[in-house]
Amino acid sequence: MTMRTNVLLLSLSILASSSSLAQDVNLVYPQTKTVPQHDDFHGTKVDDPYRWLEDDVRESKDVAAWVEAQNKLTFDYLKKIPGRDNIEERITELWNYEKISAPSKEGGRYYFFRNDGLQNQSVLYVQKTLDDEPRILIDPNTWSKDGTVALSGSEFSDDGKYGAYGIQDGGSDWRTWRIMEVESGKLLDDELKWIKFSSIAWTPDSKGFFYSRYDEPEEGAEFQSLNLNQRVFYHRVGTAQSADELVYERSDNPNWGFGADVSEDGRYLVLTVWKGTDDRYRVVVKDLQTPGAKPFMLIDNFDYEYSFLGNEGSTLLFQTNLNAPLRRVIAIDLDKPQMEHWTEVVAETENTLTSASIVGDMIVGRYLKDARTQVRWYGMDGTFVRDVDFPGIGAASGFGGKKDQNETFYSFSSFATPPSTYRYDIKTGESTLLRRADVKFDPEEYETKQVFYSSKDGTKVPMFICHRKGIKLDGSNPVLLYGYGGFNISLPPSFRVSRLAWLEMGGVFAMPNLRGGGEYGEPWHKAGTKLQKQNVFDDFIAAAEWLIDNKYTSSKKLAIQGGSNGGLLVGACMTQRPDLYAACLPAVGVMDMLRFHRFTAGRFWVDDYGSADNPDEFKALLAYSPYHNLEGGIQYPATLITTADTDDRVVPGHSFKFAAQLQACQSGTNPTLIRIETRAGHGSGKPTAKVIEEVADQWAFLAKNLDMQLAE
Repeated sequence: MTMRTNVLLLSLSILASSSSLAQDVNLVYPQTKTVPQHDDFHGTKVDDPYRWLEDDVRESKDVAAWVEAQNKLTFDYLKKIPGRDNIEERITELWNYEKISAPSKEGGRYYFFRNDGLQNQSVLYVQKTLDDEPRILIDPNTWSKDGTVALSGSEFSDDGKYGAYGIQDGGSDWRTWRIMEVESGKLLDDELKWIKFSSIAWTPDSKGFFYSRYDEPEEGAEFQSLNLNQRVFYHRVGTAQSADELVYERSDNPNWGFGADVSEDGRYLVLTVWKGTDDRYRVVVKDLQTPGAKPFMLIDNFDYEYSFLGNEGSTLLFQTNLNAPLRRVIAIDLDKPQMEHWTEVVAETENTLTSASIVGDMIVGRYLKDARTQVRWYGMDGTFVRDVDFPGIGAASGFGGKKDQNETFYSFSSFATPPSTYRYDIKTGESTLLRRADVKFDPEEYETKQVFYSSKDGTKVPMFICHRKGIKLDGSNPVLLYGYGGFNISLPPSFRVSRLAWLEMGGVFAMPNLRGGGEYGEPWHKAGTKLQKQNVFDDFIAAAEWLIDNKYTSSKKLAIQGGSNGGLLVGACMTQRPDLYAACLPAVGVMDMLRFHRFTAGRFWVDDYGSADNPDEFKALLAYSPYHNLEGGIQYPATLITTADTDDRVVPGHSFKFAAQLQACQSGTNPTLIRIETRAGHGSGKPTAKVIEEVADQWAFLAKNLDMQLAE
């Protein structure tokens, strides 16, 4: 154990010896006005007394004043926690290591991201060979003094001459795209605005690319208005955005969105058409080499997933869950596009295929085996070639590239094992270590295990548990239970610096793979959606009960955490079982389940949640909506809500209303606070300094309210 860790633990022992700050200090919450707002949903009257907090904080003086008052209370509370600064100091020390991503090869050059440790944004580097001295291509740290302007994507032309890159300002989902000459670093005048949820697809001649955009929103409505009528354009390098060619639109279906791909041979434009968060797509194809060819609908329904992988001549390959809940790869010949002519290339296996791609004239499939990463290589005819061996329980990412490449790259990590990057020889299957992250802690002091527990209805649910070796199972350990459970998103055991500090503090980290996620394919996902969403909360509650029953912790030592859909998870579980936890950390959560679909991207989530416009779904939503299920006279756990003023994914009004209602309903002395970050959004692009400060606040809040007894 390092001297620095000893100092941290000693400071936290002093912190834990004092009585609860919520009891020491008489917290006086800001007065929050109520309004007589009543809505009628299919004959049911529902009150919404804090409707005014939905207004944009940048446009409403009342909301801005409320935010300022809440932040003053919260930050005054947090800064008075003894040992809070020591926690931030240790997190900073842990964070301060060189982070280098796995390289990617595009246009004859290698690209990778590097952060020297505490840079607010990672820097994009380029090199002609892996042995060359890399040079800085894009440094977003030069774009703003506070680090709140971020690089949010890059795509390079096939000849390597140009690079297009996205700029994210203040955490918003809106992107502005620019173009630069890679060799000289010269920035062109091209500037493309009002882009959101879009891919960038260069044509092989490198003269331009396809992308999707929305119309410019009304002034003042940029961060709250619904996103409708996305259209596909072609931008030619060196021209103004106003001259871009409209390629495809569906004004008759304003809810549809489009992702563009161009086949590597340049022959086909393939548009993946979506209308929500479900992997259910239509597919539009346009022959780019036939003059006057019109786009045509290859898949004309939203019944299944069809993710384009590539082509061999007129045959297109797709990843799909058609007749394969765990997914497979099929081929569709455009000369015979009828379903009866479709052929299977890679069959469904016993494990979930999360993604596939064509690299090195082979198909690489990334699978989950009980939420652990598994990677398999196949020939183009679907013949199995080999698995990739990984060093233990963990998560791997990467394996991208082009069809003509003989190498690819990947990164592997686990909860307590920092990332290592590898070069993979596609022909031989040999992995060569390129770099191993050097973090100032000893991973050998920690262990990760996977357990399976029974949910309320008997369903077996996997859960990862990570902690220092040799802990006693006597119910005294502080446990942080983290979950998500939605949108077909899987949670493999990957590395995060913030969790290391929690483990060093003596905490146990537990992460169940709840229904609603993608760990076991579409059936697992659907079992946690719409009228079955309660299964997700039951799974999470059962995980908490299992940890208590198996003496890892007790209710007085248990905290729960989640963000976005995971924030909804925390909100629902703390209203359903307030007795089960000591502290809750809901972040950027969807808290008003009756109105989420009325803002920005919220309408897409109807696939998972359903809609209050549907009578049956309304009843299910109202039954668990966190904002609507808070009741007076109940002692809720100590709660630190986090959100941000520029979050235009889950608008902050969700968290504002939930915080106001929770403060009004809280009957005990447990603190009920909201921390509202400025110049930040849903999470992506947040500068390192802001992330460290937020994590330090959260861990200090938990240490105080879990009464953590931390010995040297």
